[in-house]
Amino acid sequence: MGCCIVQAMSSNEAPTKRRYNSSRRAMQAAQTRVDILDAAIASFRETGWAGTTLAALADRAGVAVETLYSTFGSKKALLRAALDVSVVGDAEDVPLVEREDFAQLGVGTLEERLHKGLTLAIGIHERSAGVWQAMLEASASDVEIEGWRREADAGRRIDLGKSFERILDRKVKGEELQILWVLFSPEAYLRLTQDAGLSRKAYESTIRTATLRILGITL
Repeated sequence: MGCCIVQAMSSNEAPTKRRYNSSRRAMQAAQTRVDILDAAIASFRETGWAGTTLAALADRAGVAVETLYSTFGSKKALLRAALDVSVVGDAEDVPLVEREDFAQLGVGTLEERLHKGLTLAIGIHERSAGVWQAMLEASASDVEIEGWRREADAGRRIDLGKSFERILDRKVKGEELQILWVLFSPEAYLRLTQDAGLSRKAYESTIRTATLRILGITL
């Protein structure tokens, strides 16, 4: 009798609904975004703008082409995002000047701070110069991308000025900043490492010597 009552009560209960786990879905979406950006950075670096197809990129990221469109909207929007991520090194929405590596530029002796600045700049170039080259290629035939390129280059000039201000504990402006802007450009990095064949160590030594001469510093 008791058994029957329990069974009857159980049959009248509403079925339990599975809760929608939005946090897990958000984590999966974030990881998919990272996977796509990693694939895009590698592809743009290896095959350039024209050589990178969305089909090949989707295959490399392990997603459908539709996922690329739903996540970024277009190939050129993906290029812009890939450049931003390659500069800072991850997909976190934190500007370079708000990161710990930048804060450390003001710590230690002048020689130590300069070394940290060179290490930071070289790391950025190693990650992003290939993507920047793809943006230069794309900007030649797309006005919007050309606008993004100019915006990114202007931002690089501002960040470079802030970096040297932190390293030297004084402002760097005028001709000094203009020349350093060219010296520390991704184009100069590619010319010196790819065309001139300088190793990482030789490149660092070259721009270190040039930087000290530009700033009139003896260490």
